[in-house]
Parts: sequence; structure tokens; C-alpha cells
Amino acid sequence: MRRHFGDAHAFVTDVTSGYAQLNVQGPLSRDLLAKVTSADVSNEAFPFRAARFIDIGFARVLCIRITYLGELGYELHIPAEQAAAVYDQLIEAGQPLGLRPAGLKALASLRMEKAYRDYGHDIDNTDSVLEAGLGFAVALDKPGGFIGRDAVLAQKTAGPLTRRLVQVKLSDPEPLLFHAEVVSRDGRAAGYLRSASYGFTLGGAVGLAMIDADEPIDQNYLDAGEWAVQLGADSHPAIASLRPLYDPSSKRVQM
Repeated sequence: MRRHFGDAHAFVTDVTSGYAQLNVQGPLSRDLLAKVTSADVSNEAFPFRAARFIDIGFARVLCIRITYLGELGYELHIPAEQAAAVYDQLIEAGQPLGLRPAGLKALASLRMEKAYRDYGHDIDNTDSVLEAGLGFAVALDKPGGFIGRDAVLAQKTAGPLTRRLVQVKLSDPEPLLFHAEVVSRDGRAAGYLRSASYGFTLGGAVGLAMIDADEPIDQNYLDAGEWAVQLGADSHPAIASLRPLYDPSSKRVQM
């Protein structure tokens, strides 16, 4: 930040200890939120990726309509001293809707089904934004550009990618995946799983693997090969996809 501020005058303050975060996620999350706030949380008034302050009891909460698990949902950033009261309100209001507390293991499983990336696990600074499948998140025509734009543009104009992050799911619902398992195409190692979990909605273990090839990697390339994941001494058949296997068009997060 110091390198790029130039002559700008700015302050950076760590407010981590001042806030707690609760996630309200799932098909009925809007119904729950509407019960505890006077704010209009309808799809029209509060669309996907909107962020604004809302009231929950006596708390002024920053509500962001975003998800890391592939369903309609909201992130609530709450002043720390009011977090317990907000939690209690959500739990009480959510009982008739079937609300259940869930932890990070549930989040890990659901985000993996949706192929959401996790920086430091699935991707890192050795991967380009295009190889990571996140090209949609950068605007190459942004006025003034952005740091790294020239590198992204050069890779994009160089032609189809031969290195890409793909989602892999075992065909057999029984085996488990964790990370670092070797992924093969037509009997030859093509990459390894950077992270994985069990996909309860998809009905099998699923993970994200960086695949290297000597030809362009697109869905036709993935469909034309026989994919497998090595687990110990056994090789388990799998399918590979560039698009999320769960709700590939992301209709559920925008409902």
C-alpha cells in the first residue's frame, strides 16, 4: 500500500476486534432476516452483492448479500458488544424456519461443491487470475488499468490456456478426498487436488485440481478424457468440469 499510495493521504486502522461476523445462509435466509429487521431485504431492494447498514434490534449491522456456499445468503458484520444479542435474536426468529447453527466444516463442504476458490488453499500468487477461473472478476477495460493488468492481458492474447483449475468429483460416493491426491487423465498424471471435501448435495467427494496439459484445456478436453483420482493403491474414476457442478448458472444465489 505504501508503494502505491503516491501522494495520497490515507489512514489504515485494524478494526478486527471491534466486529463479529455471522452468516445467515440458505433458501429461507431472506425470510429470517425480514423477521429481525425493518429494512427492505426483498430481491428488488437488496440485490445480490449489495451492501448496506440495517437494524437488528439495537444493533447497526453491515449486511452484505453475498455467499461462500452457493445459496441465497447474507454476511452480517456486527459491533462486537452487540453480537451476542443479534445471535440470540436470529436463533429465536429462526426456530420456526428450521434454522440450525453450522460451522466451518459445513462451509468447506458447500463451497467446494460450488467450486468457490479459497486463496492460500486452491489458489495462490503463483496462479494467474485466468488459470484460477476468475477472469470474470477483472475488468481489462477499467479506466487507468489495475496492478497486473498487462500480465493478464498478455496471457489472454497468447491463446487458449493449457493450465487451469478444474473441479473433480468421484463417481463412487464412498471414498473420501482431502487434498494432494494425484489426478490423472487417460492413465497419465495431469495434476493434483489442492483441496477437497465431501459433497453431500452432489453425493460424492469433490475437489479442485490444477491441471496441466500440452493442449488447450476446455470442457471438450475434459469430456474427451477418462479421469481418475489416486487414493493409496487404488484409482477411482471421476468427472472433471470447468463450471461448478452445483448450480453452474448461480441462479440460487440471485433468487
